[in-house]
Amino acid sequence: MSSNTGIRIPGRLPLLLTHEGVLLPGSTVRISVDSPRNMQLVRSRLLRSTSLKSTIIGVIPNTKDPQSDAEDLPQLHNIGTAGLAVQVVGSNWPKPHYTLLITGLCRFQVSGLLKERPFALAEVEQLDKLEQYTTPIMITSENGELGELSQKFYQAALQLLGMLDMSVPVVAKFRRLLDSLPREALPDVVASMIRTSNKEKLQVLDAVGLEERFKATLPLLTRQIEGLKLLQKTKNSRADDDKRVFLVRKGGVLPGQQFSLDGEAGDEDGDDMAVLLRKVHGANMPEVALKVCLKELKRLKKMPQSMPEYALIRNYLDLMVELPWSKSTKDCLDIRAAHILLDNDHYAMEKLKRRVLEYLAVRQLKTALKGPILCFVGPPGVGKTSVGRSIAKTLGREFHRIALGGVCDQSDIRGHRRTYVGSMPGRIINGLKSVGVNNPVFLLDEVDKLGKSLQGDPAAALLEVLDTEQNHSFTDHYLNVAFNLSQVLFIATANSTATIPPALLDRMEVIQVTGYTNEEKVEIAHRHLIPHQLEQHGLTPQQLQIPQCTTMDVISRYTREAGVRSLERKIAAVCRAVAVKVAEGQKVTKPESENPVESTQEQEEMDAPPEMPIVIDRIALKDILGLPLFEMEVSERLTLPGVALGLAWTPLGGEIMFVEASRMEGEGQLTLTGQLGEVMKESARLAISWLRAHARAYRLTNMAGSADPLEGTDIHLHFPAGAVTKDGPSAGVTIVTCLMSLFSGRLVRSDVAMTGEITLRGLVLPVGGIRDKVLAAHRAGVKRIILPKRNAQDLEEIPANVRAQLDFVAAGNLEEVLNAAFDGGFPAAETPHTQPQLSSKL
Repeated sequence: MSSNTGIRIPGRLPLLLTHEGVLLPGSTVRISVDSPRNMQLVRSRLLRSTSLKSTIIGVIPNTKDPQSDAEDLPQLHNIGTAGLAVQVVGSNWPKPHYTLLITGLCRFQVSGLLKERPFALAEVEQLDKLEQYTTPIMITSENGELGELSQKFYQAALQLLGMLDMSVPVVAKFRRLLDSLPREALPDVVASMIRTSNKEKLQVLDAVGLEERFKATLPLLTRQIEGLKLLQKTKNSRADDDKRVFLVRKGGVLPGQQFSLDGEAGDEDGDDMAVLLRKVHGANMPEVALKVCLKELKRLKKMPQSMPEYALIRNYLDLMVELPWSKSTKDCLDIRAAHILLDNDHYAMEKLKRRVLEYLAVRQLKTALKGPILCFVGPPGVGKTSVGRSIAKTLGREFHRIALGGVCDQSDIRGHRRTYVGSMPGRIINGLKSVGVNNPVFLLDEVDKLGKSLQGDPAAALLEVLDTEQNHSFTDHYLNVAFNLSQVLFIATANSTATIPPALLDRMEVIQVTGYTNEEKVEIAHRHLIPHQLEQHGLTPQQLQIPQCTTMDVISRYTREAGVRSLERKIAAVCRAVAVKVAEGQKVTKPESENPVESTQEQEEMDAPPEMPIVIDRIALKDILGLPLFEMEVSERLTLPGVALGLAWTPLGGEIMFVEASRMEGEGQLTLTGQLGEVMKESARLAISWLRAHARAYRLTNMAGSADPLEGTDIHLHFPAGAVTKDGPSAGVTIVTCLMSLFSGRLVRSDVAMTGEITLRGLVLPVGGIRDKVLAAHRAGVKRIILPKRNAQDLEEIPANVRAQLDFVAAGNLEEVLNAAFDGGFPAAETPHTQPQLSSKL
């Protein structure tokens, strides 16, 4: 059939420049379009197309990396492929782009460029006949070399097909194409399906003649066959090796192998003791440990293998030669690179990161520096454990984590003596054996949760480990020889220092890791949490977007914590809900095969087109996570006299704490409820005594009008959330303010929270945990915070953006507290701290 009567493509084609791959006739590929010139082509020709011919475009491979198409059009490749745009899908994230599904029709040659803007348009000359993909053209022996090449190529394709698994859908489709397509079309189709580089596909595209095309594609097909043969040979060799190991372990003899008189294989070294002796000398252990090993090895040689002690000594010697007595890693002492790495891995935590950089700087100046003992103390979920892992990554050291929560046996630290059955070394020595170096980073997790039992006190066993003056000769009960731990960098984590024994706490440098502000949580979520959860749930940023305002809603309305663990769980819940929507809109895809054949037509049927991203707003958030958990404002609780808002510190971070009081007729009794500890009970009695002493000055009366507020009146103080145990020296000013509101009938300001302990004279004493308490008040929407005057210096640790949103009042006595807690102050009739003057007549 002549080309002038066959199927023709338009003489003028818009050109699509692509650098992602090479489109060959007969194949189907997906091409991402994001450059302005190519996007204008899609908008003008494909999205507004009304006929089939208007969806035919010319695809030109662009080998150069396209920096920007704002400049002149680069020099075009002379030959391209006319393609039919089957599908066009657009998206706006991370930037506007289109994804095209294009099927190659035939080759063309660019005759001349008509225009470059807004998209390239060229006159083209068709080089292939479209009939060859639908109507077979018989190639016989009369075609000479072409017929021989065609037959050779067909046989090679059949050979490749025979080496693949026909149960795989891609291979089955390859078989159908091989039987249905004419041989003239096979080079292009096969070259697009086997593993080839873009440069090799470009050579196939440039092969205009059919004979030249067979010659260009046949070596690629042969290379694929040889690769599969080598892969099968490797698998068979591996199976033979496994069989050989199995026979040797079972005492069998392989074909062609001699069997020695002592029952062992002829090629296996029978002198096991000589091998063990070489290992002992090659371990570079100290002189003391070497003498112990040689003594045990001498005993082992004289001992029959049937004795139970033989296995104990052998295990001991194996452990001794495996320990890293002299193996170490070289520290990465690039301070700038370490600073960048820590900033990338963790947001905020400036105090902690500064301490790590200080250690690196000193280590750079003095290489023999002993490893410090750091202890990160803070609420859960703030990143204490992950910071330890990042420090190891920064230093270039091995990392090993030891979980100490619930450990109540000192043998877990020091090991068991070898006289016991089932004895083993402690976790420190086991960790060194696992990492294989003597200067790793050891993370002792949850050191504040160590227990104590009849088996000893593990916290006491850690005293030698965490002492830089003693751990150079740490002795494990199992080894019974000293091991140098001075180069190990120990990092401990804890939620509170209250349960750590004082002697152990004294050996560690405590670094407080406090909670995050809402703004820091937003930054952490978008830098780390959201990308991690998208990856964990199989989603992409093109499918799900969570704006910063939505993240702030999750933080303020669905979580109330110091760390970010609950925030990550809420983000995971959003990802699961979106995953359901995405899965419902896609076809079920089968797992990818390990076969080297890549069928783009199979991808066309199995892959769903990308959709526009799902953006989570407040309405979607309510639908996914339900009603907000923290909708009640603080002001709603402070609508009656006798209620005040305090601030408390817990191992989980700072919390706001309401104090409620009521009075009724009675006998002057004080009732306290809410699971209070002894310290808070004393604070309540102290507040009552101070009020009774200053009742006349502040014009406080009881229900009957008497000057003593407790005469004929019972007082009930309640701390809500009674199931939670509450104790600590920081509720004195809150109790006084609550009782003053009750007796005077005045409301406490709804935007005020306070903390501080009091004395019997009305002085306000300093307390701890100021940063955690202030952050808790900021999360609750409090605007004014009353704190002890001697705690004013602690405000430097508060982030600047939080300090700017809060009004701090530093109080030295209760009079200043009351003036700040009530609107218009709380003036007294006479200054309560002034004693009456003595009469001159006395």
